[in-house]
Amino acid sequence: MSLTSKFHNLTVFTTKIMELNYKIQTYAWGKKGKDSKVAYLHSNVDKNFKIDDNSPYAELWMGTHVNGPSSLKNGEPLSKLIAKYPEYLGTNVRKVFGDQLPFLFKVLSVNQALSVQAHPSKKHAEELHKQHPEIYKDPNHKPEMAIALTPFEALCGFRPLPEIAFFLKNIPELKTVTGDVADKHKQDSVDLLKDAFKTIFITDKNVICEQLKKLVHRLKTLDEKEREKLQASLIERLYEQYPDDVGCFMVYFLNYLKLKPGEAIFLGPNLPHAYIHGDCIECMACSDNVVRAGLTPKLIDFKTLCDMVIYEGENPERKLFKPEIEDSCTLIFKPPVPDFAVIQIKVPANTKNHQIKKRTSASILIVIGGKAKSNGTDLVLGTALFLPANQELRIENIIEDLLIYQALANV
Repeated sequence: MSLTSKFHNLTVFTTKIMELNYKIQTYAWGKKGKDSKVAYLHSNVDKNFKIDDNSPYAELWMGTHVNGPSSLKNGEPLSKLIAKYPEYLGTNVRKVFGDQLPFLFKVLSVNQALSVQAHPSKKHAEELHKQHPEIYKDPNHKPEMAIALTPFEALCGFRPLPEIAFFLKNIPELKTVTGDVADKHKQDSVDLLKDAFKTIFITDKNVICEQLKKLVHRLKTLDEKEREKLQASLIERLYEQYPDDVGCFMVYFLNYLKLKPGEAIFLGPNLPHAYIHGDCIECMACSDNVVRAGLTPKLIDFKTLCDMVIYEGENPERKLFKPEIEDSCTLIFKPPVPDFAVIQIKVPANTKNHQIKKRTSASILIVIGGKAKSNGTDLVLGTALFLPANQELRIENIIEDLLIYQALANV
């Protein structure tokens, strides 16, 4: 536990390691059993947790979100600790966000595609919450960042417009469900993208089902070159997971990314996206606002999504979010929002010690790889720590290459 003493408006921290318990979410789309990095990390620090090979383990939550709050090892909720010692958050954090931790930090293990979705801007979130509080339950925005831990697949942002036009003109099933709009516009026209994207969501569901079946059947008859050109394997996977779902056609509208471990995407407001498969670190603003349009059994609000998304085609390489290099061990992913940033810390084995630097924000750290000690505490796979603002963390006895991710406010 950490203690504070105050004098002359100065807070002095005397710190022991504050190790966290975290919550596991068993959503159906998660990887099952030992295939799940979420389950593996959790089992390594909680010997009472037994992995069920038939159960999905989708998300590991670290933070104060009411649907999965973290606690200290003594059982005290992290939110209660922060309420007791709000200065732990840092002066700048409190100025911007009050006495609240502004981010939710996660590990995801994705086996089945998540919904095609976008998140509203702060202003739009306030409007949606006011108009439909039963659907959009808070007035906050929900920017997100995903950093791959394993090869990670996602749909993200619209493809270059000529690619979309090619698919619309050369895939008869897609042409049918978009009402032949490809014949009405220039192939590099934003109007073509808008018209086709909106039309597909108002097309009769029976037509969608029929054309998807035809497409999947036809793809099986093509040679490998043609199958690759038409994204056959991905279409077949999504169709198996979500048969007759209009979201399967989104493959022809959105960039298909294959992230390598350590690569990241930033999902700002109004950017259509969907996670497909893999394990990742994720950090986000504290909100539940998701506008969905496919690949989901949940509520679909395609009208809102069509009105809000950014109709801009880009090469997939442009969607990768590059970190800043701070030193030989430290990369910082700093998105254009104040709610969060993520630091990647890599320390090679046999390094005598490593000092994790002071930050002006409180932070949460999780060990993803390696083995070390800090102040007598074992740092092993799955160890999560809360670190108050303006505190260093000294790491020693690094006997295996260490990989740590640290989330903090970006203020």
